[in-house]
Amino acid sequence: MLDLNDILVFARVVEAGSFTGAARLLGMPKTTVSRRIATLERELGIRLLQRTTRSLSVTDAGRLYYERSSQALRTIEDANLRLAEARAEPSGTIRISAPVGFGSFLSGTVSGFLAMYPKTMVELRLTDDRLNLVEDSIDLAFRTGILPDSTLIARKLGSTHRILCASPDYLARLGVPEAPADLAFHHCVIAGPSTTNAHWVLQGPHGEESVMVSGRFAANEMQAVIAAAIAGYGIAQLPYRMAEASITDGRLCRVLGDYTTRAGGLYAVYPSSRHLSPAVKAFIELAAERLSAAGASENENGRGTAVSS
Repeated sequence: MLDLNDILVFARVVEAGSFTGAARLLGMPKTTVSRRIATLERELGIRLLQRTTRSLSVTDAGRLYYERSSQALRTIEDANLRLAEARAEPSGTIRISAPVGFGSFLSGTVSGFLAMYPKTMVELRLTDDRLNLVEDSIDLAFRTGILPDSTLIARKLGSTHRILCASPDYLARLGVPEAPADLAFHHCVIAGPSTTNAHWVLQGPHGEESVMVSGRFAANEMQAVIAAAIAGYGIAQLPYRMAEASITDGRLCRVLGDYTTRAGGLYAVYPSSRHLSPAVKAFIELAAERLSAAGASENENGRGTAVSS
């Protein structure tokens, strides 16, 4: 019966190019390496290595066997690594990046994570700039929208959408729009670099509708857009989760309640999946659970099924 340890020894001999080198890698006597190779060849009934006192070469059959068996060994090693990581208690520092508007959600997630895993530390960097995870030493980033092609690994956690809101004062002064076309006659707070040439694409009862909008204020940072809407500068497109508190306390009112923006993705993004630390894995799972619960709550309240950042 084949012994996986014998196959591992054979693979190390091929990789090291000698019995001596393999013995050094494996931390075992050279005689043990030789005996295990002989046992494997006897079990297989074929010569894997040609060896003399001065040289070692791999036979054609040995090369084929190495190529196939080394793939299986890597799979086993990867499984062992993942099992060890799964059993390990999350610890150490994780560096997280997220949009500024995602901060209120992440603050609760961070608090819960630190309470669950006392050996961990979190460094949270809130910015609307898209950082380079490798250059900026970021372990995990939360991003929304359509992701560009890259070497990063992305896990979709949910979807994002925006709703239309304005302050009670603004609506009292300038009226409540009854259809998307009415937005062309209102002041709008633009989430972007310019107050001109802006258009909003809305999803509603009649499908997708596009309308040109304009206003007196534009900003490329969502907190500034929210503040302007609350101050009465016009109607704004706001992420549902960011607008929810202001709607609840009466500082904002939702308008055109049957309309939202097209849903986009909400992702956890990280540089590599092969050696993802237990701490990062645990944080992603906790964030996914909290977002799932938030999405269910939103659906029960009749406000749509998407979760917004």
